[in-house]
Amino acid sequence: MPQGFLDRLEQRFGDQLQTGEAMREQHGSSESHYVAMLPDAVVFAHSREDVVALVRICSEFLVPIVPFGAGTSIEGNAAALRGGVSLDMTRMDKIIAVNAEDFDCVIQPGVRREQLNEYLRDQGLFFPIDPGANATLGGMASTRASGTNAVRYGTMKDAVLSLEVVTPQGNVIRTATRARKSAAGYDLTRLYVGAEGTLGIITELSLRLHPIPEAISSAVCSFDGLDGAVDTVVQSIQCGVPLARVEILDSLQMRAVNRWSKLDYPEAPTLFFEFHGSPAYVAEQVVTVKAIAETNGGGEFAWSNRPEERNKLWRARHDAYYAAVNLREGAIGWATDVCVPMSRLAECIAETHKDLATASMPATILGHVGDGNFHVVFSIDPDAPEEMREVEAINARLVERALAMEGTCTGEHGIGLGKQEWLVAELGDAVEEMRTIKRALDPENLMNPGKIFSL
Repeated sequence: MPQGFLDRLEQRFGDQLQTGEAMREQHGSSESHYVAMLPDAVVFAHSREDVVALVRICSEFLVPIVPFGAGTSIEGNAAALRGGVSLDMTRMDKIIAVNAEDFDCVIQPGVRREQLNEYLRDQGLFFPIDPGANATLGGMASTRASGTNAVRYGTMKDAVLSLEVVTPQGNVIRTATRARKSAAGYDLTRLYVGAEGTLGIITELSLRLHPIPEAISSAVCSFDGLDGAVDTVVQSIQCGVPLARVEILDSLQMRAVNRWSKLDYPEAPTLFFEFHGSPAYVAEQVVTVKAIAETNGGGEFAWSNRPEERNKLWRARHDAYYAAVNLREGAIGWATDVCVPMSRLAECIAETHKDLATASMPATILGHVGDGNFHVVFSIDPDAPEEMREVEAINARLVERALAMEGTCTGEHGIGLGKQEWLVAELGDAVEEMRTIKRALDPENLMNPGKIFSL
């Protein structure tokens, strides 16, 4: 690191600065399969002023900054590729304001998803974006996260009303007001949502909220085959059923879930449903979907109407990644995802399932099929490099398949380190426009360098 840099950091941040190996190791790794890439130092921000001070010091010494939240990213999004400083935002965790009459709130980036919903519950409101992990909201905005509720409530790009951002020069800007719509200038909010910290550091978010539904019902239904399960989802959406959540898990994933979460569901292709609305409207949705499922080889619906039962069901779904990885003792996980138009979803999943049938390691399919997005989780022996090469080849075929169907290389994980070449394949010359924006806003390439694309 440049001479005098750490002295400046220590002078400004005191014990908010950490340089121990264990702390750097924690901030240089994530839940992905990538090897750890350690920062040279970790700084814990307590305020906007801390972020501004760090950015200005790093700009002076030309040291990279990598924002860090909960560390749950999948594509190496927060790895310190060039060392530098990992800026931990988890202590900026205040809920600043809840405007219940306007259905929005203002929070700091270190607030976690579950923390926000616990705070909102007594006011009859909730924040619906649910990627599974108890991620920070700043990290979720930076990776344009979505999750199980996206089919009805959208993704983080739909949930973020405005942002406060510290630029690479250490200036503080606000991208919009709390107004629900605006035609004022460039849509800077959407620019920073999904930028993975490469253009600036989010220090405050205004988020759209929703009323807690009057009635919520969940159901589990197994099918004779994956095609019947996918067709049920597509046909339900085509019939106008406003599914709140609908998740697909293949047979192997159900076996893993049963083992991990100590459940006893049939080890067959399965859909997890959730319906929101008035009691009468929920009942109407259920009748429609149940009839569609029966025509596609669906079995009995196993209902979970009580909150504790529903929470157990969705906790099992959220733990599906860990369940899949632990199909093999001592394995590591490689999770990938694609998203395709709904009309091509059944075909894409069927072809992917055939590909996985010949794989030499366990690999499961699960995902948010209500919006065409699904995941593949590989359970890999870390001491078998040939397995890593095999997974790379299968992943390449999966992404090529999705792009050929006019889909995308990632529905929610982001680009990070892992899908940079596929971003170019997907968007072509548009990636050069992204590089132009990056160079204009961050000419020294100090904000999370090496992510999304190379310069």
